[in-house]
Amino acid sequence: MATGETVHKEMLDAFNRRDFEAFRNLLHDDYTYTGGDGVELVGPDAGVEVAQGYATAIPDGRAEITMTCVQGDTAVCEFRVTGTHGGDLMGIAPTGKSLDFLVCNVVELRDGKVYREREYLDSLELWVQLGVLHRPGQE
Repeated sequence: MATGETVHKEMLDAFNRRDFEAFRNLLHDDYTYTGGDGVELVGPDAGVEVAQGYATAIPDGRAEITMTCVQGDTAVCEFRVTGTHGGDLMGIAPTGKSLDFLVCNVVELRDGKVYREREYLDSLELWVQLGVLHRPGQE
């Protein structure tokens, strides 16, 4: 059973091991995930699919916690993702480029499991690292 103090470590450890059964076991039956696009996905299987999608896109990807803040049943975590873009990532074919980006993840717990997850990241920085976009003024 996860706590606010342990939930992100457990989630990221499961992701880093590519243990999606352990990842799924952390998710509540009424789980929802909302990514940076604002689209809410419903159900623990949707959460596993998101994690598997990142694992496929960044096969050597690793996530490392840089900061965590907990208040009651809500935990906020900043973590760094590093790896190589080796699979489809949101419609972008593999580039072989190195990635290093930060993610902010907010989870709410219910019954010791992740009930709601909201994830934020700097998409512009990600697209720049993939070579898809350039920062304004850096052509």
